[in-house]
Formats: sequence, structure tokens, C-alpha cells
Amino acid sequence: MSFRKFLKSRLFFIQLGLSIIVTVIVVWIATLFLSFFTNHGQEITVPDLTGLKIEELDNYLSEKHLEYEIIDSVYGSSGKVGTVISQDPYPNSKVKSGRKIYISVIAKLPERTTMPDLKDLTLRQTIAVLETYGLKVGRLEYIPDIAKNAVLKQKYKGKIIEPGTMIEKRSSIDLVLGRGEKNEKANIPFLLGKTRNEAIKLITEYSLNVGEENFDGGSDTSDARVYKQNPEYSKKGTISLGSSVDIFYKSDKKFDFKTFLKKHKNDTIEDEE
Repeated sequence: MSFRKFLKSRLFFIQLGLSIIVTVIVVWIATLFLSFFTNHGQEITVPDLTGLKIEELDNYLSEKHLEYEIIDSVYGSSGKVGTVISQDPYPNSKVKSGRKIYISVIAKLPERTTMPDLKDLTLRQTIAVLETYGLKVGRLEYIPDIAKNAVLKQKYKGKIIEPGTMIEKRSSIDLVLGRGEKNEKANIPFLLGKTRNEAIKLITEYSLNVGEENFDGGSDTSDARVYKQNPEYSKKGTISLGSSVDIFYKSDKKFDFKTFLKKHKNDTIEDEE
């Protein structure tokens, strides 16, 4: 029988039909198999773990086919020691079976670190080093010295702190720095529209201190942005090193910062000209 006649024969159509049926069955079985092992279509609602003790998590989450990993320990927060304070994903999120929940717990003791040696480092270098050690820059004090912006002393709660001393993380370290030979001045940073953290960091980098902080309407710091500063920004304006800059905040949910910043951007350009 020629190939052309075979293609028109009853035997060909029977074999073709059987091939299609077998293919459909194989695909169907493979889909069922894949769904079974990937829990396709099955979602688990993430429970609220806040307030649970660490010892309770294994049994509690294993029953729900979930896992957990502690990624942070927070000291000094309200709540019982050894309990969950936050989680990711959030409660009521939909996840697949076996998903890992990342949690933060309230620490039994404050996390500590070693005080680094900052002497003779520049202010910029000091900021980077302190961040590495989990510490923060506190007040800046300037005294007459030839080395401008070089650290002369490091203090903690008003007293000199020696390198190697164990100290709680997130502590603020006050710095005594050189003013330079010619009673150097600092430029005034442009803070409008910045978040609180951004403004504080910028003020420190400019060799200045944060003065009074005023939150309009008692706005939450999480959505607060700077709408006023004192002294005001000026490209040519300077103040003494270590001077304070007062900051005034508004909530970015209640204030049109986009329009506000457009106006002040034009003012800034004119000032620069």
C-alpha cells in the first residue's frame, strides 16, 4: 500500500485517533501530578503571630504547613520578652503551603557592639564607621584645632568612651571635632521635602546639629516631610560649624509637597543665579 493510500485508509484514522486519546490522557495525568506536588490552587491564610512566644511557633505553624525564620531581635519594645513583634508576610496574606514567615522578636537583652576608634577620622568616615557598628552620630561639638572636621574625642552620655568598650547598638555617639584654622563655616543644606531620616542625615553631613523638631498637627514621623527649616536654605548662606538647624514637618498625606517643591525649586534656581 502506498503512503498516499495509507493516509486515506481506515487504519490511519484509527491510529491517529488512538494517538490523540493517549496524548490527552498523558497530559491530564501530568497536570494532576503537577497540581498534587505544587499544591496548585491551594492557598493558606497567614496567621497573626504577634505576641506569640518563640517556643509556640514550631507546633503552631507546622499545623498550618508554614515555616518561620527569626531575622531580627528588638530590645526595649513594649511587650513580653521572647515574643513576636512583627512578621513578613503580614497577617491574612495568602501564601502557598511551606512558605517561610520572617519574624522579629523582642530580645531578652539589648544587642551590643564594640565601640570603634574614631580619633583622627573625618566626619564623613566616622558616619560610615558608626553605621557599620550599628551606632549613630549624636551631637557635634567644634573646638579650635588645625584639623578641620577631624574627630578629636568621642563621647557617650557626656563622657569619653574608649575604643573597645561594649555598648548597646543604636546608641548615639557625640563627637568633638576640629574647627579648622580659619574658624570655618558650614553651608546650609536644602531640606524641604526630605523625610525625617533624610533631613537628619543631611544636617549631620553638613557638620551641623539638629535643633528643634516640630510636627504640624502631631503628624506621624513615618509620613512626615520637611516644609520649613531655620535657617532657610541659601546657596551663599553659611553658619558656624556645629550650629543647630530647626526642622518643621507636615504629613505628606495632607500637604501637597509636589506643588510646594516646584515653587521652591524655582526659588533655588533663582538664588543660584
